[in-house]
Amino acid sequence: MTEKVLMKGNEAFAEAAIRGGSRYYFGYPITPQSEIPEFMSRELPKWGGAFVQAESELAAINMAYGAAASGGNVFISSSSPGIALMQEGLSFMCSAQVPIVILNVSRCGPGVGGIQPGQSDYNQVTRGGGNGDYRIPVFAPDCIQSAVDLIYEATDLSQKYRNPIMILADGMMGQMMEPVLLPEPKYVPTLEELPKARPWAVTGTKKGYRNVINSLYLKPEQLEVSVENIYEKYREAEKELVKYETSGLEDAEVVFVAFGTVARITREAIEILAAKGVKAGLIRPISLWPFPAEAFDHLSPKTKVVISTELSMGQMIDDVERSVSGRCPVRLIHRVGGIVPTSLEVVDHAMKILGEYK
Repeated sequence: MTEKVLMKGNEAFAEAAIRGGSRYYFGYPITPQSEIPEFMSRELPKWGGAFVQAESELAAINMAYGAAASGGNVFISSSSPGIALMQEGLSFMCSAQVPIVILNVSRCGPGVGGIQPGQSDYNQVTRGGGNGDYRIPVFAPDCIQSAVDLIYEATDLSQKYRNPIMILADGMMGQMMEPVLLPEPKYVPTLEELPKARPWAVTGTKKGYRNVINSLYLKPEQLEVSVENIYEKYREAEKELVKYETSGLEDAEVVFVAFGTVARITREAIEILAAKGVKAGLIRPISLWPFPAEAFDHLSPKTKVVISTELSMGQMIDDVERSVSGRCPVRLIHRVGGIVPTSLEVVDHAMKILGEYK
């Protein structure tokens, strides 16, 4: 880490992608992430990269597919409805094993919804909104610095697994400003080095041999083998990519589970509860898929209730309940429609829920 600067979230995300090795960006403006394509259009050419404004999110994902299939380091971004339009392309990329980094600066829905922050894309990004059997590793930062760190590492992860990698950052994070430490730029293979660095990439016919990337298998037996092979990769990801943070679980009466901006609000709520004599802990999933079920093995016998705290109607709660495995009740604190709860609101709800288990 070399520089500490005050940056707006969206611009920090874009800078992290460039420093992480991304050299191709295909985008379309949508609130609350429109500063990203604006930043990329200005800065990416300075690094020898290429920015293309697509005519739609559908066009952007398919342009990205082509560039990534040719061995380029591709970063794209959008917000919830735009990510929905990209799902077919993401399914194709997983099938063809094409690496890409995609950032969702999420807003509230369903449909067009509103431009305020939301977390109701949880099911979309962790279950996959496209067709067929595939998975996309998804990571959720809780501040601009953690977003920078995750995006910076995502290009290498996408190349390692030859699969899309998703970063889910809510709209509040994209629009706020914080000081961040920017990492050193990574080395990016030259066009001449690509055949050795990315031997799987599409080559055309100029290299004396022809690589083809394919997502179509007309023989069922071939498709079955292909799907089984990519799931071997996902099983490795489930072992290697689990990330989470925990605090105060040892003797907590109540344990919150929260990610993104809500995790920050929940930390403040935990401090307020401590002043009231209530011991509370936090599990913050960083990897939403693979979900960190192992974190729940650290729950205390003293824990009376686990509370999933979300900006959705309770999409993460299914994974929380599965991970708790009946060890204690699971409840929900939530707001939707772009309304972000205050820490005092979280405290009030938590006290009422705890009162039911006294």
